[in-house]
Amino acid sequence: MRSAVLLGLVVMASAAFAVKDTLSEMQSRFDRETRGVPKAKLIEKLGDMQFEAARTAERAGNYSAMALIMEKYRDNVKAASDSLKKEHADPERHSNGYRQLEMHVRKGIREVDEILLVAPEPYKPPLQLVRLDLISADDELLRMLFPRRRDEAGAAPQSPGAQR
Repeated sequence: MRSAVLLGLVVMASAAFAVKDTLSEMQSRFDRETRGVPKAKLIEKLGDMQFEAARTAERAGNYSAMALIMEKYRDNVKAASDSLKKEHADPERHSNGYRQLEMHVRKGIREVDEILLVAPEPYKPPLQLVRLDLISADDELLRMLFPRRRDEAGAAPQSPGAQR
């Protein structure tokens, strides 16, 4: 019985180290990527791995690590967004990468919301800042993907059923 428990702990520790290695490898790959679209697509895998690592840290009671992981996710979102803007300045015409990033940022906001429910009070302010930054990034991505169209006079277009 004792050896089975010990074996189980060793397997769990090995799995945790394997995930961490994979996470660090994915982070390195993300950091090396210079092109906007591949960087934005990498955030899907990297972000999911970061969310899992944050959940694991939360279950272990390591709220500092959990907060740092979510801050790194926010930084990665900014890096991917900046890279996309540099490469494709018109997301309405070249939306590849922008769409994936926006959908993942929305998922990141939900993850932070869930973490905020269980995080002790001293860890909430930095996580709330991460949440606000992600909301700002999501809003910006949506504005870029779906800009409001204006006619030549600068007025907003009327809806199809509206009368002049």
